[in-house]
Amino acid sequence: MIDDGPYEVEPLEELEALETADAAAAESSLSAGSLELAGFAAGHASEPVKDLVSSYSIVPIPIAILDSSLEFLYKNDPFKRLLASFRAAREPTLLGAIGRFIDAETARSLYVGLKDPKRGHSWSGTIRLKSKDSSSVLAKTTIMPFKPEGSAGQEPQAWVAFFDDVTEERNGFLRGLFSSLLEASKLKDNDTGKHIERVNLYTELLARELYRLGNWPDVDVDFVENIGFLAAMHDVGKIGTPDDILNKKGPLDEFEWSIMKEHTINGAFILSSYPNPMAKQIAQSHHEWWNGTGYPYNLVGDMIPLPARIVALADVYDALRMRRSYKAPFDHGRASLLIASDSGTHFDPSLVEIFKSIGGEFAAIYDSNADEPSA
Repeated sequence: MIDDGPYEVEPLEELEALETADAAAAESSLSAGSLELAGFAAGHASEPVKDLVSSYSIVPIPIAILDSSLEFLYKNDPFKRLLASFRAAREPTLLGAIGRFIDAETARSLYVGLKDPKRGHSWSGTIRLKSKDSSSVLAKTTIMPFKPEGSAGQEPQAWVAFFDDVTEERNGFLRGLFSSLLEASKLKDNDTGKHIERVNLYTELLARELYRLGNWPDVDVDFVENIGFLAAMHDVGKIGTPDDILNKKGPLDEFEWSIMKEHTINGAFILSSYPNPMAKQIAQSHHEWWNGTGYPYNLVGDMIPLPARIVALADVYDALRMRRSYKAPFDHGRASLLIASDSGTHFDPSLVEIFKSIGGEFAAIYDSNADEPSA
């Protein structure tokens, strides 16, 4: 979460008491501002408030009006849809709706900012709204005070909250940047054909099946969408591998193999700046083996991040199906038998069982995305 700088910290356990006190004060207040809001809530608002609501009802971004205890007085349709998508439509207060998406420090910053005249009774920051069954939303959030005319110097009786969805903009920028990096890495390795595209498809297929089965708490809609793109980055570290090793015809000697293995560490370094740790996990650990004999760190079992375990199986399946300078292509049946035989040694046994159940879909992906025959 991103907030707007230093602030006086109030203990989190005091926030509930503060909210209760504020709600009581709001009920007992007979100021002109509070009467306007009470009328608005009851459906007979003053003209300034009616104008405010009318203007926000047609704005395409999510907007809500809050009372002095941060309870919703009004939500426009985009705001209602946003809350509904994260199963928070029935929450009566702002903190009730977004509290599970923000850490304690951000919650304190928000609450103190709205109560502090030195900070303009306002708050701005970036909040990621996330649920298992919906794509996450990155929202630039601004909460500003509403003061009716003639109430200068008084504490606000209401606030207007704006949620500007910047998810697509941010994801588009990141994916464009790292896709360019991926294209650069492809120039180094000219023996991949459509390998990268197929690995993406296999990986997303496996992840979707894990999500459907529901036995993996970390596998949500975001997981499926992200791994379907980030799997392509698994060998990006080869951009630092010498060409004579990367494109050597025939087996590598011991020294060359030690250099080749470094692509996992190089890839993790390159992708360390990507906001989602999944990118680094895949690049670094997709050559680890379930029994601890892989590289670069000999991780064992669940020590290997789940995204890397998924990509490992998809990557090997495709390598078995491909024609290489040192091997003929295997058909789906033989490749599947080899995957199954490595259950518990190379691959996570639970993933192998899932692979067996959807193996026909792997074969279909390969057949529909086959490499063009070489001239």
